[in-house]
Amino acid sequence: MVRRFIAAALAATVVACSDRITPTLPARRPGGALGDRVPSSTAQLVRQLAASRGIIPLPKMPRVRPELVRLGQALAFDKILSGNRDISCMTCHLPAFATGDGKSLSVGQGGTGLGPSREHPDGVFIPRNAPPLFNLNAMMHLFWDGRVSVDAAGNFHTPAGAQLTPEMTRVFEFGAISALGLFPVTNRSEMRAALGDNELANVPDDDLTGIWAALMRRLGGIPKYREMFEAAYVGTKFDDMNFAHASNAIAGFIVDQFTFANTPWDKFLAGNDDALSDNQLAGAQTFLTLKCSICHTGATFSDEQFHDVAVAQIGPGEGDGAAGRDDFGRLRVTGLASDLYRFRTTPLRNVELSGPYGHDGAITTLRAFVEHYSESDKKLFAYDVTQLEPRLQGTLLMTQSAILAQRDTLLNGVVLTDDLVDKLMAYMSALTDDAARDLSKSVPKRVPSGLPVDRP
Repeated sequence: MVRRFIAAALAATVVACSDRITPTLPARRPGGALGDRVPSSTAQLVRQLAASRGIIPLPKMPRVRPELVRLGQALAFDKILSGNRDISCMTCHLPAFATGDGKSLSVGQGGTGLGPSREHPDGVFIPRNAPPLFNLNAMMHLFWDGRVSVDAAGNFHTPAGAQLTPEMTRVFEFGAISALGLFPVTNRSEMRAALGDNELANVPDDDLTGIWAALMRRLGGIPKYREMFEAAYVGTKFDDMNFAHASNAIAGFIVDQFTFANTPWDKFLAGNDDALSDNQLAGAQTFLTLKCSICHTGATFSDEQFHDVAVAQIGPGEGDGAAGRDDFGRLRVTGLASDLYRFRTTPLRNVELSGPYGHDGAITTLRAFVEHYSESDKKLFAYDVTQLEPRLQGTLLMTQSAILAQRDTLLNGVVLTDDLVDKLMAYMSALTDDAARDLSKSVPKRVPSGLPVDRP
């Protein structure tokens, strides 16, 4: 009987979003003990639904040698990597804000303040939201447009092209994330600063090798860094290293400190029927029966594909479109018209901690983002700019029709009732590892350059 119930539920999983297709949870057993709180048939159903969607536990975290973690931590928090020595990688990925900054769009080089209060005197914003750093070792496509990736054969694909040499990629130990640190340091608005302000800024934009070499000269002028690099890469002299060693170390720190695989959901998948509350279990069943789990799949709850989900375009954009304020998303990487307005599916682990949401942070709360998927065409035209900070409220781009022309067909006809949204929100809470709520131990007391460490 249980098998027939499970088979019927699985057959319903690809139907449009509607509470009428969600299998009914068996009632709580009156007076049952804690172990009887949820009937095992329901737990079995949810696990089989998860398996049918390819939702699996995170892979085992690789061991990162302590010397590499310490080096990566120092580099990630040290403003020495920025042109004017005024911003670090972690200024926009603050542990106090779940490795984001609590802003729709970050404020990079030249800004003051931290977190939501950070501002630029000229009102300058980074074009895209700062995504969280959780579980990146399990991701093969990084950045919103996937411009840094590694394929199944281990080949790296990055904006550096041939400047990312085999000598550099041989240093990488953690997949795509090992290349992540190579690029923010080359971006003028993020870290490098305007032309003429410093020796890094004076390197031509397309000479990434020259920028990386200049950074290594900076680091090599600090004896403590030379010592830490050689301790992290035993047998290699600092003068024989390149910036791939620095990027790989930052990756090692991120993997070691920001991998979280002990959520209630993980405990449930491991066999603990009591790991989820009744509401969370009902939410899991709802999530796995609706279209949500088609794209939010795998160990990270991301198919690592690219979709147009009808998010409004705000902020300065990436220089696309007639006004230069649009962001064409994945098209910027592939050149394919079919990739217009497509962005990588957001991983959902610890998602309740990491708002605002969307490639440009246009939707500021998780509930609003879940609700956005219901009649997203109407939501896009009715977008409320008052949820944004004042300097962004006048930046909404009127490209709604063009965005909807490319909208993923999976969203056609999707309607979510308040009850369904409640259930989905309950499930999102089961994807948070409590250890991710306080990341203060990841912040160093000091860095080798002696520059101040950002700690809101």
